Amino acid sequence: MGSLFRSESMCLAQLFLQAGTAYECLSALGEKGLVQFRDLNQNVSSFQRKFVGEMKRCEELERILAYLVQEINRAGIPLPEGETSPPAPPLKQVLEMQEQLQKLEVELREVTMNKEKLRKNLLELIEYTHMLRVTKTFVKRNVEFEPTYEEFPPVESESLLDYSCMQRLGAKLGFVSGLISQGKVEAFEKMLPCFILSRSYHCHVYPYPNTVEGRKEVQEGLNTRIQDLYTVLHKTEDYLRQVLCKAAESVYTRAVQVKKMKAIYHMLNMCSFDVTNKCLIAEVWCPEADLQELRRALEEGSRASGATIPSFMNTIPTKETPPTLIRTNKFTEGFQNIVDAYGVGSYREVNPALFTIITFPFLFAVMFGDFGHGFVMFLFALLLVLNENHPRLQQSQEILRMFFDGRYILLLMGLFSVYTGLIYNDCFSKSVNLFGSAWNVSAMYSSSHSSQEHQNMVLWNDSVVRHNKILQLDPSVPGVFRGPYPFGIDPIWNLATNRLTFLNSFKMKMSVILGIIHMTFGVSLGIFNHLHFRKKFNIYLVSIPELLFMLCIFGYLIFMIIYKWLVFSAETSRVAPSILIEFINMFLFPASETIGLYPGQEYVQRLLLLVTALSVPILFLGKPLFLLWLHNGRSCFGVSRGGYTLVRKDSEEEVSLLGCQDIEEGSPRMEDGCREMTSEEFNFGEILMTQVIHSIEYCLGCISNTASYLRLWALSLAHAQLSDVLWAMLMRVGLRVDNTSGVLLLLPVIAFFAVLTIFILLVMEGLSAFLHAIRLHWVEFQNKFYVGAGTKFVPFSFNLLSSKFNSDDLA
Repeated sequence: MGSLFRSESMCLAQLFLQAGTAYECLSALGEKGLVQFRDLNQNVSSFQRKFVGEMKRCEELERILAYLVQEINRAGIPLPEGETSPPAPPLKQVLEMQEQLQKLEVELREVTMNKEKLRKNLLELIEYTHMLRVTKTFVKRNVEFEPTYEEFPPVESESLLDYSCMQRLGAKLGFVSGLISQGKVEAFEKMLPCFILSRSYHCHVYPYPNTVEGRKEVQEGLNTRIQDLYTVLHKTEDYLRQVLCKAAESVYTRAVQVKKMKAIYHMLNMCSFDVTNKCLIAEVWCPEADLQELRRALEEGSRASGATIPSFMNTIPTKETPPTLIRTNKFTEGFQNIVDAYGVGSYREVNPALFTIITFPFLFAVMFGDFGHGFVMFLFALLLVLNENHPRLQQSQEILRMFFDGRYILLLMGLFSVYTGLIYNDCFSKSVNLFGSAWNVSAMYSSSHSSQEHQNMVLWNDSVVRHNKILQLDPSVPGVFRGPYPFGIDPIWNLATNRLTFLNSFKMKMSVILGIIHMTFGVSLGIFNHLHFRKKFNIYLVSIPELLFMLCIFGYLIFMIIYKWLVFSAETSRVAPSILIEFINMFLFPASETIGLYPGQEYVQRLLLLVTALSVPILFLGKPLFLLWLHNGRSCFGVSRGGYTLVRKDSEEEVSLLGCQDIEEGSPRMEDGCREMTSEEFNFGEILMTQVIHSIEYCLGCISNTASYLRLWALSLAHAQLSDVLWAMLMRVGLRVDNTSGVLLLLPVIAFFAVLTIFILLVMEGLSAFLHAIRLHWVEFQNKFYVGAGTKFVPFSFNLLSSKFNSDDLA
């Protein structure tokens, strides 16, 4: 949990890789995913880097593999996917693999080209056969009449346009047969009167025998050739399929190896050579906890290459801000993604994801509180969790993939919704009587009370019960209210006409209490940031005034709500003062005395207002004046400080902060001339303006953010009312039909009710509550302590490569 509370400690390391072992060392690093490389050749274009030739070779291999995958998919052969990822190929096998793939590509292209030629020839022969069969029905030439006139020459030898008009008159009429695409028939018919046979129509012209015997002889020859082509074509396709099946067995392994090899050379292009060009130098960010693993990986790479001089590393100090690494698992990953969507945390600041694991599903459940709906959501998420290793779920489409990635979020949201549903006593908009109501209706009858109670209380009798449609239970009557319900809302409120008024009052106060506690907790977490970054002055000049401002106003509001709940009973509820009026009077100082919640309330409220009024100027001016005092009170500070800067930006605050840290550490470092440098960098006006803006935003935000938490009440009310409307319009109608047809009608009604419940109340209402819960965390909670201005740690890891075989990645 320590890593989830705060990001990992990082260090900058320098790797010295021997030229002969660099490939194997990076292969070992890629398998473990320990470091993030820095580009030491940012000013060098991609085409001028050292390993550009190797990158082109990898791209050529990817092109060949993409062609193989295309042919394998076209043949309908399934692509196998290995469960384990093969390592990057050794350098000795790269050329061999390249030769094999190139040879396989040439062979496939030749076989494919021959197959296409055979198909084309076969198609032409079939067309020729079809032409002879069709023309036989309308071409009947009388063999008794021999031609006495000159015929047209065949179109294969000479064009018709070469003959003069007189020659055409002396020739008898002939014909030419052929095949043409159906889409060009109409245009071709328009050209027939001109006796022009254009090649632009891609006509297939075949010789037509003049005699019946010739046509039969040609037909028999065509049939023989077609059978031979079918035989050759089948053998060619069988051979091609055998080649593709053999290639499919190793295409996954080779594709993964090429991806890893390309990634290695891409990282090698970020390294720089020393003056001898025999050693590569790389700079990497590495978690301090993984330094030993980094050394072990370099040793493994050197051992695999057989080098006599091993590669090594050393850490170097830097003032650059390291990237942020927060280790997660499959449970915490979804919650961390919610936080990272707001912004990647700054280096070593408090991570809200640890608390979001509980607060996010709980706030969602407050808005979505329904036992039945929450249980359905819980079962759906539980089904995804139990089948999380199913390959079909892992390869699902985008929408289902979103549900699958957030399965643990859905699981907790459903579980917490079951809890809040029991608190609200809502199950598909109906209450459940688990423990028996604490309200006793029989105690309201006059026969059970004395004559003195008859005079002081409004009791029931037979006449009152008969003539009044609405009866009121008086909790002040002895025996009517026997104590609170053991868990949640009493089910009798589901029958009350003032149920909505009661629940609105309860949920509104609950939303205010939860919101103020949530925001106060966020301000308190900022203290941990100030302690870690050694900004103790921020605790006294920022965090404590913020807490006093929050608690003296809104914390006191919570106190009044809880105090009224605990002190006033049913008998004294009529004389209980309004919390809203008392809270307003706290700021207005009314001239007339009010009843008040407790004795001495006026003096307590004035003290709280005095503390609030004093905290505001401290919040506005305390930090800027303290930094100004530090700047003017010391001649130099923090100039020779080594290691990482503990602030997030180079600002005026950083200059004073470094001096403050030197005071805390007791390091009296001073140098000549540094006062001039710091006087140029320090800008009191900018610091003052920044702090004033932050203070105004905080003070106004306390009011607006508290009101923003009322969305918990509003969405809970909307969900309950929509659920109630859906029940009244469907289930109540189906359940009221008490004959035989009603049973048959109830089945489609239940099905329709289930569909609307899933799509409207679970999906749409659930998405709405999800988005509002995100907003409450991002705006109202995280902005109290979370900066989110960091950069994410992206290690060089082969696991980040696509684990699934995708031909688009190779193309």
